[in-house]
Amino acid sequence: MSLSVGIVGLPNVGKSTLFNALSKKQLAYAANFPFATIEPNIGVVPVPDIRLSQLAEIVKTSENMTDLPPLVPATVEFVDIAGLIAGAHKGEGLGNKFLSHIREVDAICHVVRNFKDENIIREGAANPKSDLEVIETELMMADLATLEKQREPNKSVATKEDKYRWEAVLSFINGIKKATPIRNIMGKENAKYANEMSLLTAKPILVVLNSDEEDLKNADTLETNFAKEVSLNNNQIIVVNAKLEEELAGLSEEDQKEYLSEQGLEKNGLERVIQKAFSTLGLITFLTAGVKEVRAWTIKEGITAQEASGVIHTDFIKHFIKADIVSLSDFLKENGWKKARENGKVRQEGRDYIVSDGDVIEFKIGQ
Repeated sequence: MSLSVGIVGLPNVGKSTLFNALSKKQLAYAANFPFATIEPNIGVVPVPDIRLSQLAEIVKTSENMTDLPPLVPATVEFVDIAGLIAGAHKGEGLGNKFLSHIREVDAICHVVRNFKDENIIREGAANPKSDLEVIETELMMADLATLEKQREPNKSVATKEDKYRWEAVLSFINGIKKATPIRNIMGKENAKYANEMSLLTAKPILVVLNSDEEDLKNADTLETNFAKEVSLNNNQIIVVNAKLEEELAGLSEEDQKEYLSEQGLEKNGLERVIQKAFSTLGLITFLTAGVKEVRAWTIKEGITAQEASGVIHTDFIKHFIKADIVSLSDFLKENGWKKARENGKVRQEGRDYIVSDGDVIEFKIGQ
């Protein structure tokens, strides 16, 4: 399962700089994992996950390997979408290209300007809140155009499903006219209709506050205050300095850690963007650990062991027998599968078991 996130923003807010930082991380990733696809406007980057290196060390020791097994992290695909200006929903600027590309992504990452460098022309950007409002308004107007093209079903032949869909359309139109994005009103029962119509404001969002470097130490406060200002959750707001992130992405991991330590920062902003992008769709990972590879597999939260097995290979669903599952902490404490089994730490679960984030799993598959 892959996750694609579209990076959007007004001109000169730092959108391309953030994407460049992600692209540098992609190139480093591709050097180690050659299966990563690289395209001019797409960056496939790994989700930082310390658990993989921990598992790899255990596998190396328990299996008497001379080298660590390959690590295969979960990934997020970032798409650098054409810049937006007011009137995009009417085709202004690159509006049509912007809207068509954003329909194809799973989530939207809004980049808004919160830095003070007046040498960089604002070109429509005024303040972070209004930047976000301009983009959201354009997306809502595009959704309204889509919704108003829908037609009421013929009552004499309409099915219950037809009626439910039309009720959803009317509800969406009413919400948009009150300046409410679809994601805030659709609920689980109407989400499928929003997806069928590719409604833009139904997609989950993140907001990157591109801020001055000296603001990074107050990131938590900035995120909390802005979240309240725009009625979003704290975990949807990320403070970064895109220029700094681009510079850090070109350094070795050791040099990055040294710089962050000197600045009193625990983690770079890019990692937070990647991790929050991954979690914003309710995705989790289960882990596999063997001599061939140690890997994080991406699944939707709440799916069963049988469904999860299909992420490895679709045939596994049909031939699923059971799953051997051990918690990460027990796997590490017991130094691998063998001791974990001997000491009763491995559970055998059936097809209906709901997989938890971080479960270490070995599937048993029949013929």
